[in-house]
This record gives sequence, C-alpha cells and structure tokens, in this order.
Amino acid sequence: MLFCRKIPTRTPIYISCRSRLPALCRFLSTATDTSASKPFYITTPIFYPNAVPHIGHLYSLVTADIFARFTRISEPDRLVHFLTGTDEHGLKIQKAAKDRGIEPSVLCDALSEQFRRLGNRANISSTVFLRTTEARHREAVEHVWRTLTAQDLIYKGTYSGWYSISDECFYTDSQITYLPSSLTPVSIETGSAVEWSSESNYKFRLSGFRERLLDYYTTNPKSLHPSAHRERLIQTLKDEPLDDLSISRPRERLSWGIPVPGDMSHTMYVWFDALTVYLTGVGFPAEQQGSLWPPNIQVIGKDIVRFHALYLPAMLLAMGMPLSHTLLAHAHWTAQQRKMSKSIGNVADPFDAMDTWGVDAVRFYMARVGGRFRDDVDWSPEQLEKHADEIRSLLGNFFLRITSRTIQKRVASVPQLTFIQLLDQSLDGPNGDVLSSLRNLKGRVEQCMEKFEVGDALDAIILVLREANGALTHTAPWSTQSPPEAAQVTYLLSLEVLRVTGICLQPFIPEAARNLLDALGVPKAERNMDAAALGKGRVGEVKGVKLFEGKREIASGGQ
Repeated sequence: MLFCRKIPTRTPIYISCRSRLPALCRFLSTATDTSASKPFYITTPIFYPNAVPHIGHLYSLVTADIFARFTRISEPDRLVHFLTGTDEHGLKIQKAAKDRGIEPSVLCDALSEQFRRLGNRANISSTVFLRTTEARHREAVEHVWRTLTAQDLIYKGTYSGWYSISDECFYTDSQITYLPSSLTPVSIETGSAVEWSSESNYKFRLSGFRERLLDYYTTNPKSLHPSAHRERLIQTLKDEPLDDLSISRPRERLSWGIPVPGDMSHTMYVWFDALTVYLTGVGFPAEQQGSLWPPNIQVIGKDIVRFHALYLPAMLLAMGMPLSHTLLAHAHWTAQQRKMSKSIGNVADPFDAMDTWGVDAVRFYMARVGGRFRDDVDWSPEQLEKHADEIRSLLGNFFLRITSRTIQKRVASVPQLTFIQLLDQSLDGPNGDVLSSLRNLKGRVEQCMEKFEVGDALDAIILVLREANGALTHTAPWSTQSPPEAAQVTYLLSLEVLRVTGICLQPFIPEAARNLLDALGVPKAERNMDAAALGKGRVGEVKGVKLFEGKREIASGGQ
C-alpha cells in the first residue's frame, strides 16, 4: 500500500457545493452532526470470507455488539445503526475459488452465509449486513472514485515493490524483513510472505494529507483506542513520509473486483473498495441517509489500523467528510501463545465453542478476558470453562438460592417491606458492604464503558455479585437461626442486586440477562441504565427459571 518512490504531490482541491455534484454536497451538508443527538453508528471490520469464520471474527462482532447494546439501554430513544458484513473482492478470493474449481461468486455466497450465521448464533444485534458484491456498494465505490478523480487526487503511475497476497497489501523496503531460516521476505507487521511486483496502476495522492492527519490525531485523544496505537501512528506520521497509495491492479492479474470507472483494464484495489463500505452502509451517496455519518465507533483488529486510520480518513478528508469519532483496535486471540493458523492446527471454531459452552458463556469469556484490547489473549478451553462456571455460579446459582421455597416461606411470615423502605434502615456488616458497592455500580459501569474498558465494567459487576453471594452465605436466610426479619432484609437486597446487575449485564450476556429480568418481573420500560440506579426500578412477581443454556445451575449454600 505504500511505495518506494515518492510522487510529487499537488494541493488537494475540494468540492464546492456549487459543483456538478449536488447530491453529494447535500449528503455532506447533513453529515456533519457529531453530537449525541445523531444516530449512533457502529461498525465491525468487513470480514474477508476466503475461509470459514474463526474466533477473531466472533471477538470483533461481540465487542461491537456490547457497545451497540449498551448505547440502546443508555439512550433508549436514540437510533442505533450497526453495520457488519463481508469484503468479497480481491486476489485471495480469486485464488481460493480457482483452487476449488468454482466461480468466486459461488464461493462468496457460501462463505458470506457462514458469517451471517455466526452473527445470528452469537446473538449479534446488527441492523445491516452488507456484502461488497452488492450493486449499491459498487455505486458508492464508483462515486468515491469519480469524486477523487475530479479533484486530481487520482493519477496513473507505475509501482515496483513488495506485495502480499495474504494481506492484499503493498509494502515498502522498510516494512519487510527476512526470515533467518529461509531468507523469505515477509511483512514486519503481519509476518505474511511478500513477493516483488512491478505493474502499472492508479494511485491516490495520500502524501498530500500527512499534515492534516497528524493534526487530527494529535488534537483528538479519543480518535484511536488503545492510546498506544494513536501514539505510534503520530510518531510514524512525524518520522516517515506518507507515500501515495496504489488503488488499482491490472485486470489480467486481478479480475475479481470492481473495474476502474472509464478504464476496464484495471480493477480497483480491494482496500479502496472495502473501506468505502462504511459509507455504503448509511446509503451514500443518497442525501436522505446523511444524518447517520460519521461512525461513532469502528471496531477493527490491530492489524488493520493503518487502513482505517490513514487511508480511509484521507479519502474522507478529500471529500470534505467528518472522520470517525473512535477507532477501537482490539488485540488478537492466540492459542498456546501462538498465532492461530490452519497449518498448525490450533484454530478455534466459534460455532463449536458456542455449542459446547453456550452463547452467553462464550460472550462473557471474551469480554472478561479480552475486554481491555491492549494485549493479545490466549484462547483456552480451560479458562473458558472457568469463567463460564464463574458467571453461572455468581449469577445463575445466586438467583436460584435467593428464590428457593425455603427463603420465600420465611420471608412471607413477617410484614412485607419494600426495598425503598429497606433503604431507610441502617444496614451494616456484609449486607452494608453490598449496599455500598451496589450504590456505585451504575456510575462505575458507565465510566468504564465511556473509556472503552469493557473488562473493567464486567469486573465491577462481578465484584458486586461476589459480595452479594458472600453476604447471602454469611446471613443464611434459609436457616432457622436467622430471624425472619433479617432473612427479609437479605432477600430484598439480593433481589435488588439481581435487578441492577441484570440491567448492567444486558450488553454482555443478553439472553441470560433477559431471562433474569423476566423472572424478576422487571417491566420492559425499566431495563435501561437510568433504572440501574439503586431503588429506581421495580421487582414484580418472582419466578424461578434457568438463566443459562448448557450446564445445569445447581443451588448451593444450605438449600
């Protein structure tokens, strides 16, 4: 994607609303609202379906889904637009289809369906599934190409340098190294093999945007998370020239893709095509969809930061469009501290994992262990089992314990209090500690999510559940040695713990949280974050139900 030879640049010329592109200008005029009143737009990477989905794809989907669901319960009246899909052009697809003796379109149809099925199985609440082979996407890509061409930002040149089929990416000499065992040239960033290529192609004047990109990332601390990615990007922009970007390949080399408008001998470069999908997803260039842009969060893997943090923003700047609020670049899942690879045989199947442990258990594990996004995390069936047991015990078994017939009977034997009346009493000991933690939970979760600390948000919820389980065991409301009045205090406090944590857990384990809130009789209108404040919601008729699919929850602790 970057080039060894620096091309002299020209000052970019931006489109005026008095130009011959009125539809685009009307779109842009409505696409500048970045306030909270704008619909919340979140995207995942557009997955490359040259093979079946793996755990990394599920990680991206679950991460984006957590933020989409959290926005819905934080701002119930705000529209959430959630895009995912498949990137179906390029040399890898072309080669994979040829190896199987089928047409690329047939391969894409089959594999794209697998990614759609993954989202459905994992309870992903996306609102748009977009394929880059759709006609509406081709229209958007061609529109972007013509817009940039009209500003003299695209020109025809010659490229000689390194190319990785696996990454669908051009590299400069400084971006490759040689494996000591075989002297094979590979990308420093991804480890993928590269080969020397020399060809005529079209280029985008990326070099002309270096200063504007540097200024943007320097002045917008939330633009790229975790912050280490932003700091490295800023340093790169300061230290290295930003070379022009190849955005096409000769048609005889790459036939599976969108032809360059006006030149059928060239095919658009797969990343230029794919990055435009985020615009296609909001109806670009149709003016009536402009209010959705820009994305509030774009979830990506750390290996594609350059594409989303340099190439896409430069294209948007060239068209006078606002940039994404935040790029959330997560780390990778490994197996035995090694990169997952089919050749090694250590690739984890997300469908098998969900079938074995249940959807919510897998979602919980990914968010609990991988929810800090900074470092690679190891996929471990043993750890998954451990964390699945953790949430089933702390939430599922806790619910079964407090709703046991023994406790219900003892509580019913004394005059009934409400939780609001309970708050007027002075609680001390373990119950007092629980009440104190529960009082702060809503604010703590909101603070963590605002900072993209998903793992810390779950830690705060788990801490309250752990304290509540301990208080339940300590007070033993099922025991005849515990006065019925004391049993009632523990019972009401435990129900409030379940109500509040159930609301907070909806983005992470949506099915189990729904089962819990249904069982507590919590009204649908009181399942938002406002109702997660202490005493702000109601518990109705309580029914004992199983919260999680898979393993049986077994009540313990003397019952």
